[in-house]
Amino acid sequence: MNHLSEKNSPHGRRPGLFESIAIIAAVAAIVMFCVVKLKLDAHIPLFVCILIVIVLGLRLGNKWQVLEDGYVSAVNAATSAFFILMMVGIMIGVWMTSGVITTMIDYGLAILTPKTFLIVSLLICSIVSLATGSSWGTAASIGVALMGVGAGLGISPGMTAGAVISGAYFGDKMSPLSDTTNLAPAVSGAKLYDHIKSMLYTTGTSYAITLMIFIVITLSINISGNYDPTRVFEIRKALASVQLISPFLLLPPVIVIVSTLLKVPAIPGMMLGIVAGALCGMFIQGESFANIISAAQYGYTGTVSADVFGDQIAEMVNTLLTRGGLQGMMWTISLSWIAIGFGGILEAVGYLNVILNASARVLSRPGNLIAATVVSCIGVNLFVGDQYIAIVLPGRLMKPAYERAGLAPHMLSRTLEDAGTLSSPLIPWTTCGAYMSATLGTAAFSYAPYAVLNWVNPLVAVVFGYMGVFVFHVKKEQ
Repeated sequence: MNHLSEKNSPHGRRPGLFESIAIIAAVAAIVMFCVVKLKLDAHIPLFVCILIVIVLGLRLGNKWQVLEDGYVSAVNAATSAFFILMMVGIMIGVWMTSGVITTMIDYGLAILTPKTFLIVSLLICSIVSLATGSSWGTAASIGVALMGVGAGLGISPGMTAGAVISGAYFGDKMSPLSDTTNLAPAVSGAKLYDHIKSMLYTTGTSYAITLMIFIVITLSINISGNYDPTRVFEIRKALASVQLISPFLLLPPVIVIVSTLLKVPAIPGMMLGIVAGALCGMFIQGESFANIISAAQYGYTGTVSADVFGDQIAEMVNTLLTRGGLQGMMWTISLSWIAIGFGGILEAVGYLNVILNASARVLSRPGNLIAATVVSCIGVNLFVGDQYIAIVLPGRLMKPAYERAGLAPHMLSRTLEDAGTLSSPLIPWTTCGAYMSATLGTAAFSYAPYAVLNWVNPLVAVVFGYMGVFVFHVKKEQ
């Protein structure tokens, strides 16, 4: 009877460890080769990998329904993230056509200098993200404006985006309003403020290192070499020629920040920002309702005249202003959809679970356990493409190992964030990597070297683990 029941089960044979490693390595090689070597978008390579894993899953004896359910459940879990992506595209389009972001860029060009820009950008994004609990919201508002300021000051887009992302993720990670800051302790069984206090040791150290590196970059590289005050003046004139610059246009981002501080959920808060931006566009900027709707759908297009300002200034400003819109975010959403579904199929077949379970079983020393957690989180981000799954899946599988080692629950929650949250924007095909690339207009491979906090933090977590520094045990806490 048991044999009959097993034979009729929709689940197939459990893959072996070496088989799972080989499959994961193969699909990773396919994606990496296509993206890095052939310079292709990750969509079709990931889709090809889905087909490969489906065939292998069927050969292991899994029924089609099991694989389909794995894909659908993973995508369903990310529906809220997809909707937020659409809202961000709409908000940027509306804010662009309303002059909100143009005003922020103009004011930034007026007060910032090349020698202070990167450090100030890091600090501003840290403060805004800490207050709002949102790295995505910080990048979509303050970050987009800073990208424009950096372009005007002659600073590399990769450097600017790196400073923005480092600051945005520091604040997001340390804020009690952040979703991932609440998710990690929920998965590990830690208390929220124990989790935040524990992160101060690794993330605080990493932030200090990040700040020092940006100071060294500022002092050692001739950032001001491309800075021309006349050029900045011409850019500001060009901005003012197409849109009205007014302090009242700062109201929409203020509304979004205040709504977040009042713990208004992300989607309603962004809706308030969109409505405020639309009203500013119609009553301050003089845009028609039809133009506002068109910008929400297709984004805003810069209209600076090359005859008046010259080809170089006109091209720079028009490129800067041409962004946003629901359709402009569809590339990101389609990539996220495919990547997350791919992760769901990998989990349904069992490849990820086998590898993570094997890692959790054989590691017991705190240093090895923390290193394995870091590698697992980064691995899930690489193959699943979603930071939430990179927190939940390794957290669920590693929790018994941390309990056996006598480590405090916030050690696990801290490590999940050190690696799962912070590595996500460095990988182009994750939801965070695709979002940051689309929002800031810079490829992940361009900003990754300068997103210092995001790659330093996992290293600091591993080093502290092996050194036994700031490693907390249950008995010591009691």
